[in-house]
Amino acid sequence: MMMVLLVVWLTLGCWLPVWSETIWHRFAKLPFPKDNLFLYDTFPQDFMWAVGTAAYQVEGGWQQDGRAPSIWDTHCHKDGRATGDVASDSYNNLYRDTSALQILGVSHYRFSISWSRLFPNGTNAGASQAGYSYYRALIHRLKEMGIKPVVTLYHWDLPQRLQDIYGGWVNESMVGVFEDYAKACFKLFGKDVKYWITIDNPYVVAWHGYSTGSLPPGIKGEKLLGYRAGHNLIKAHARVWHLYDTEFRPRQKGRVSIALASHWIDPNNMTQHCFQESSKSLDFVLGWFARPIFIDGDYPQSMKHNLSSLLPEFTDEEKTFNKGTADFFALSFGPIVSFQMLDPDMKFRQTESLSLRMLLYWISMEYNQPPIFIVENSWLIAAFTKREDAKYMYYLKTFVMETLKAISIDGVNVIGYTAWSLMDGFEWHREYKIRRGLFYVDFASQNKKLMPKSSALFYQQLIKKNGFPPLQENRPIQGTFPCNFAWGLTACTIQIDTMPAQFNDPSVYVWDMNKTMGLTKVDGLKMPKRKTHCADYASIRLQISMLRSTHINHFYFALKWSSIVPHGNISQINHSILHYYQCFVSELVRVNITPVVALWQTMAEHQGMPSNLYKNGGWDNLHTIDAFVEYARLCFKELGQFVAIWITMHEPPARNLTSTSGHNLLKAHALTWHLYDKEFRESQNGKISLALQADWVEPASPFSRNDNNTSERVLQFEIGRLADPIFLSGDYPKVMREWLSQRNNHGVFDFHVPHFTETEKHLIKGTFDFFALTHYTTELVHWEMEDTVRYDYGLEVQFITDSTFLHSAHNYAVVPWGLRKILNWIKTKYGDIPIYVLGNGIDDGKLDDKLRIYYIQHYINEALKATLIDGVNLHGYFVYSFTDKMDPQFGLFKYVANKYEPKHSKNIYKRIIDNNGFPSVDATPAPCTEEIFECTDCHMFQTRKYLFAFVAFMCLVFIISVFMITYYSKKGKRRYK
Repeated sequence: MMMVLLVVWLTLGCWLPVWSETIWHRFAKLPFPKDNLFLYDTFPQDFMWAVGTAAYQVEGGWQQDGRAPSIWDTHCHKDGRATGDVASDSYNNLYRDTSALQILGVSHYRFSISWSRLFPNGTNAGASQAGYSYYRALIHRLKEMGIKPVVTLYHWDLPQRLQDIYGGWVNESMVGVFEDYAKACFKLFGKDVKYWITIDNPYVVAWHGYSTGSLPPGIKGEKLLGYRAGHNLIKAHARVWHLYDTEFRPRQKGRVSIALASHWIDPNNMTQHCFQESSKSLDFVLGWFARPIFIDGDYPQSMKHNLSSLLPEFTDEEKTFNKGTADFFALSFGPIVSFQMLDPDMKFRQTESLSLRMLLYWISMEYNQPPIFIVENSWLIAAFTKREDAKYMYYLKTFVMETLKAISIDGVNVIGYTAWSLMDGFEWHREYKIRRGLFYVDFASQNKKLMPKSSALFYQQLIKKNGFPPLQENRPIQGTFPCNFAWGLTACTIQIDTMPAQFNDPSVYVWDMNKTMGLTKVDGLKMPKRKTHCADYASIRLQISMLRSTHINHFYFALKWSSIVPHGNISQINHSILHYYQCFVSELVRVNITPVVALWQTMAEHQGMPSNLYKNGGWDNLHTIDAFVEYARLCFKELGQFVAIWITMHEPPARNLTSTSGHNLLKAHALTWHLYDKEFRESQNGKISLALQADWVEPASPFSRNDNNTSERVLQFEIGRLADPIFLSGDYPKVMREWLSQRNNHGVFDFHVPHFTETEKHLIKGTFDFFALTHYTTELVHWEMEDTVRYDYGLEVQFITDSTFLHSAHNYAVVPWGLRKILNWIKTKYGDIPIYVLGNGIDDGKLDDKLRIYYIQHYINEALKATLIDGVNLHGYFVYSFTDKMDPQFGLFKYVANKYEPKHSKNIYKRIIDNNGFPSVDATPAPCTEEIFECTDCHMFQTRKYLFAFVAFMCLVFIISVFMITYYSKKGKRRYK
């Protein structure tokens, strides 16, 4: 057994299991990204799905039928605090609560007995018939429904009378009192209860009740009283377990445990010291109670070493008595302790995290692989959130997913899961400032009706399916794309280096064989200076060579508007830059790579436009339209014979465009399209459109009509705003106008959408040859504000995160099915038009870029599904991007120390291109006739004339060099005769 393998760190004075420092190494070295992917799998068939409540949080009826005050009643009635006097009124709504359980479909229900309701005197001498009847009726109703009760004897609400008489848990007499109370409960209800929890979260009871005083009874006794209370809680639990084991288990056949809460802690560095401190942190919270009960009956060595006389001691008999007093490990994880109630000094300067999976693995390894029943888990949401609690739902999904991975991947024996809680209630020290229920309660209402939230519907489906069974739509398909499919690479800009190579130097050099043994310039002798040729640009040769190695047939990049016409008009043209672009696109054509060129893309500096235009208002200024059309004419004229596909504007920032900018931008696009259509299309035979960023926007809650409407609204604003005028009606989306009109009328904000004249609508409508989009990720949207940082006030939309998604280093979510959804949305909205995905990629700077490999394979496969299954007219797919030098982290080529090195994903993409998709092993590849772009004057001599000129020049230089070497050699010989 691994627990026997211990090493003594004598210098640190504590004990640390051999495996404990490797647990963080283990999770750091799990296969990436495979281990981070969503796990489609189901739980074991006998898995227990539960939901829970605590008596004081939900019951209400605080003085009803003779119930006596608890320490929480006393605490809450001081200083006008909020109370649990009524709370969710469960005491008077038994059938309401059990109906909610039936809706969820749970197999188990965890609830606690109010000690002072069942025994107002605090002892079994004066049982309340009304209290007994309530719990008896609840258990009977659960039995009728086939739901098994999980009963907690003590969930923080100690009768005030016992606190007054004994001073609470710091008095050892409470051990016997608790034993008597438990015995009475076993007698009254044990026949129908098979799972008992003695005490909930003894850490909170002891530490915050008797040390910090943060919770009732509010005694600030420093550390001494906290550890004394914990000591008595352990002994009380052990006494009750032995009581049940000897007197009740033989006939009742139940199981007993104690609910222990814990955080998780990550070392700040992967060093032995940090491992030691992290382990110590877990010892001081979880191990404080878990080790005496599950291991050897005594406290962790780290506590004994660090706390010295503060920590009480168990006798040898007590250690034996404590040991093994749990039939399963009952775990509570969430905001009770983690991030909320954990003292900073108990973190030992390490980092707290929300990793339930790692905690489950720790418990399994540390405590001899016990069966683990998660008896409380969830997160919290704001009090104003009503029924659509998407944020809570995604926390729940994350925790359940981590539990499933712990079972399926890590081999942890988790036997059940309890979502907390059934309904909104009184949240202890947070009162009613947060909500944690699956069912919404309007606390101001008379009847306290329970209304299911989004999280309840999610949990219901989760239980029904027993997890996340694999779905057919999530499985990759086999097949190939249509013939002549455009496989491409995208770069925001290409590397531009207009300095010619050294052979363009007009000077003549000879080899000095006598002195320098190198080339020496011949004074006074100059060759005629020639025009710079395409072959002079080493940067072009390098880029073309790299592109060819990927086997793409298309390459997409954007021109630098500000570099070609620095002043914004053609009065001054940078001919060297323009010539460089001419050479680049002509060389692409020569190697059968089709150039796809954007005229403008927004950039950080001056929005990617000439500074004069930017300073005069950019797209808000009407003169920018004319300047853009004039610039486009120049590009069509100088580059058009080589460019098969033009993009007027690349990713106009719809979310940040003013109303005037968007209006003018559309008119500039339309005028440019018509210019090309009338003056250049016939001779150049190209296509033209614009490229829009089109990330998918998923409703955070599929059960919410509001979230679905919000998702559609965002798509209309971010895609439809520029696409509808071009691809549909010549005007903005109706949804957009109605939304803005309504908000402007209510004074929410002032954003008016301009109106197009009928002439302008006619001008803009239909100015496309295809639909071009870039797609990188999927965003989740919720209609109700949760976090002001990620809330768009104009659209009234909250952007939230599903942490079960795979994420990149810059936190981009990897959601392959989002591409398929956006392609189908475009087809449904704009018809069966040709579509190009002109940019799709993720940041991954590693040479072994496993994340990008996964990304490319699965996004392309979703594009294949859209093509073969959904009938989307997809014509091309382009990976973003070419190199890290121009687009940091996103490239297929890494750039380090002035060198390019292909990442591993390059070969994966090349293989997909060579196969034209994902053909099955047995499939016979269908022959495709290669379609090569033909341009005017692109014949053999035209495309290679610069090469011929270069060869001729080199021959001339060689002849002159031979002549000069011969001449000076002979002259040297004559000198020495």
